[in-house]
Amino acid sequence: MSGFFQEVQRRKVYRVAVAYVIAAGGIIQLASAAFPAWELPNWSLRLVIVILLIGFPIALILAWAFDITSQGVKATPAPVAPGSHLRRNVIMLVATGIIISAAAGFFLLPRAAAHKVDKSIAVLPFENLSDEKENAYFADGVQDDILTNLSKIGDLKVISRTSVMPYRGAKQSVREIGKALGVSAILEGSVRRSGNRVRVNVQLIDANNDEHLWANDYDRDLTDVFAIQTDLAQKIANELQAKLSPSEKAQIENKPTQNNDAYLALIQARNLFSPEDFEKLKQAEQLYARALELDPNFALAYAGYGQLETWIYRNFDKTPLRIQKARTLSQRALELQPNLSEGHLALGYCYYYGDLDYEAGLKEFQIAQRGLPNDAGAYLATGAIQRRQGKWAESNASLEKAVSLSPNDTWAMQNLGINYEMQRRFDDATKIFDRALAVDPRAFGIKELKAKLALEEKGDFSVAQKFLAAADSIENLSPEIKTQVVQGRIQVLFFLRKFDEAAHEAEKVPDDMLARYPGAVCGKYITLGVAKKRTGDVAGAQRVFENAKSIAERDIQERPNDANAHENLAEALAWLGQKDAALAEIKRAQDLLPESKDAFEGPQITEALAQVHAIFGNASGAVPILDGLLQRPSGVTVPILKLNPIWDSIRDDPQFQALMAKYGAKA
Repeated sequence: MSGFFQEVQRRKVYRVAVAYVIAAGGIIQLASAAFPAWELPNWSLRLVIVILLIGFPIALILAWAFDITSQGVKATPAPVAPGSHLRRNVIMLVATGIIISAAAGFFLLPRAAAHKVDKSIAVLPFENLSDEKENAYFADGVQDDILTNLSKIGDLKVISRTSVMPYRGAKQSVREIGKALGVSAILEGSVRRSGNRVRVNVQLIDANNDEHLWANDYDRDLTDVFAIQTDLAQKIANELQAKLSPSEKAQIENKPTQNNDAYLALIQARNLFSPEDFEKLKQAEQLYARALELDPNFALAYAGYGQLETWIYRNFDKTPLRIQKARTLSQRALELQPNLSEGHLALGYCYYYGDLDYEAGLKEFQIAQRGLPNDAGAYLATGAIQRRQGKWAESNASLEKAVSLSPNDTWAMQNLGINYEMQRRFDDATKIFDRALAVDPRAFGIKELKAKLALEEKGDFSVAQKFLAAADSIENLSPEIKTQVVQGRIQVLFFLRKFDEAAHEAEKVPDDMLARYPGAVCGKYITLGVAKKRTGDVAGAQRVFENAKSIAERDIQERPNDANAHENLAEALAWLGQKDAALAEIKRAQDLLPESKDAFEGPQITEALAQVHAIFGNASGAVPILDGLLQRPSGVTVPILKLNPIWDSIRDDPQFQALMAKYGAKA
């Protein structure tokens, strides 16, 4: 062995090895810095490293065989001593070079694979350092606007506000938060406001190693808050090596209003947006109106106000006046600022919720996406329309994108899970619902969907029973949650054929508790009527069905184009034995919302037609409809067909039994 080392020294192999390592290290360092800046693919850096690693043993062999002299490159003289073991030494030299290269590759290649600049960021809630604690909304507004500005940069991935807000005052480290949100950088900050003076402190932190990349302090007048937000967005984009297009730069530099009080009203209104809390939404309405009173040309406030009104229309007040107000506000936003992405988003919701014009809505959402490439809401809205168009694969992709941009948003996960549920991808639905519950273990909507999923997939009542038992033990439930719980309990009792208990539960629900949900009061009385009929109280059931009919007719007067109102009337008429009138009403509902127009809610109307046939014992009418629904995305499953008493009147019919046999094996 000593002879080998003597030969390595004599042939100056050591010197070449050291020189090669130094030169290779320099090349790798240079490539690591330059390749991401040039936006070369990550494999290009790995290729350079692999070439250098392969070259190392080759360099050793060349150093062994040749020597550089004053007369040029010459072959190294062979050893003159006997027993020099030339062949053995060459083999050892090659083996040593390969081992050193392999060891170096083991450490270098994984680092190279992860070296590419990850242009992703989360803006955590800013700390409020103001003496007046009510200024917390202002700190949230500054954070929200910085996040919005960053989200307009297409070369960045920016996590949504919904997903970062749970980290207010978080005890997790920056590394843990970065890993949970899937980002490489975290922006932290604080805001102190005193009168018209604002002090903003920010730090940009590498989420991989907890190192500060950049920090700055701003001490300005309140009127300069937009300049602070613009400067921050540009500096962060530069630090993360994100390209900023001229149009993106113009959007970021735009000052939405010259009126400070109007801006403060806007950010207060945005902070009050709570999808299920009607009282907070009404407070937000007042603040948007205040912002526009202070600045009648505040386009961003018009857009936010318009979007708020469409949400209220969708969930609480389905009247023509409400959607017309939303449309007027949204259009005014675009008159003032035609390229305002938020204005296109608001108008898209008017087309979507108000007109059921999905093509027009989708067009507006796609315009909004170009200006807000990181807005999870735009992808969520796009996915919601795509599923109504029957484009389920595209809808899945859009909703998955929304979840990636807002990984802690249970609403986005809920929508994606519903997609999987309707496609009968039960394992995928279960996974996304479990992920949502890991984010928010108290999410009643998700728990309810998991219970529903267990019934649809396996006819399993245990999940629903645990959900209802847990709900009973919770005090001070909101009216919205109470409504969900009661409706869920009635559904379970129906499927268990405990009609006395179902009727008792339905009678306990006050009408005013349901009144804010379109069609819910009528639905209550239809359910109560069926329960009474099943218990033998025919006269009582008749009175309840008459009441349901009157409520449905009143709903139609208020909302003549609401397909669900016509569906409710059809069902009430069917239970009253008025077959022709019932079929005419369900036909009207189908005309308003055919599956060809809405592949998401349309199947519910189609199923209602099958139920009307079943109420009259007409298996020939019901079974072909159910057969079709079982072949495409819908809420119909074999276990639900087995459980739901609505099908009892045709359950023993050979056609229905053949249907169950046909799909039972697949289920």
